[in-house]
Amino acid sequence: MVPPSDSANLMRVALLEDDAVLRERILLPGLANFGFAAVGLDTAAALHERLKSERFDIVVLDVGLPDADGFTVARDIRTAFPNIGIVMLTGRGETPDRVRGLSQGADAYLAKPVEIDLLAATLHSLARRLNGTPPPVSKRWQLDANGWCLVSPNGGTVALTKTERRVVERLTAAPGTVVARDVLIAALTSNVYDFDPHRLDSLIYRLRRKVADACGEPFPLTAVHGEGYVLNDR
Repeated sequence: MVPPSDSANLMRVALLEDDAVLRERILLPGLANFGFAAVGLDTAAALHERLKSERFDIVVLDVGLPDADGFTVARDIRTAFPNIGIVMLTGRGETPDRVRGLSQGADAYLAKPVEIDLLAATLHSLARRLNGTPPPVSKRWQLDANGWCLVSPNGGTVALTKTERRVVERLTAAPGTVVARDVLIAALTSNVYDFDPHRLDSLIYRLRRKVADACGEPFPLTAVHGEGYVLNDR
């Protein structure tokens, strides 16, 4: 669960996707896991009604909709809400379609099937641009301003899931210091006695690979046998 203090600050996303399985079982849970407050909608009409009464930071929409053309929807949203972010999802990956989507007001155009990590990274990057936040630069590995992306010393960013974020928070708060396994496990569960410690090792392994793929540099996290992990970024 995201702490209540964080909930009000989550980026609000309207997801317009008429494929119920993709929307409800993959995209919405995935976006929630990466720290977004996402609302699922299945028609352009439903989206327009929702936009009249609620504030959204970003709209993610499919091109193929049952009641409208996605390119037209993007153009109409851009006209009515010039400051909102728009990301288009589509099975049409050809260059002319991408050009058309961007020319109609989309900020990004992603081909389906889209990996949730890529979508989350795109949304976080777009959010920084919309907010006028300068690219994160640090001499150390740290979390960005909203706490949902890990930033490398060279400015690379990695979108984090809820569990990854909890672990990274503890590690970046004590660089150069061994963080005990018990502390990291306690960050992941309220029942530490029933938690399989191998799950922590698996999470760390996946996190290292994820950071290396996204940033092109290794995450300097070292296991200390019998104790825990230390972030060696000094």
